[in-house]
Amino acid sequence: MVDGSLTSTAQYSGMGWVSKDTMGKIQLMGSRNLRRRETALHSELEALQWAMESMIQHSTCQRFGTDCKDLIAMMEQPQAWPNFSTELEIIQTLRLCFSDFKIIYFPRTHNEIADSLARNARSLHRPLCFIGCSIPIWLPIPPQI
Repeated sequence: MVDGSLTSTAQYSGMGWVSKDTMGKIQLMGSRNLRRRETALHSELEALQWAMESMIQHSTCQRFGTDCKDLIAMMEQPQAWPNFSTELEIIQTLRLCFSDFKIIYFPRTHNEIADSLARNARSLHRPLCFIGCSIPIWLPIPPQI
């Protein structure tokens, strides 16, 4: 799930994404802010781009979810969105890195975590970039010789 957040008064745009396994358990999440973007849709695109860049290293089969119907329309017909051509070219290039790429719509009620991460990142008054696990990863202690 990905989400972008923008207000006209905030200094930053916020982005959040959440990666879940096939059982629906959160595996990774990210929260980031950048200088405020032109529009909310620019923030949504930037959030998708960052999520794709982050997930390439984990799997080339990815299904992305968003609560932004315009973002899905952009993926289906990028030529209909000339004001976003630069951003969409980057997304199209990233798509080539995935053997199986899908983006689907989820209602906002199913995107609460990514939405919260994006809103919280936007509200900070300093730069932020975080990617982390939702659960601690315990590494085995090597046997002592």
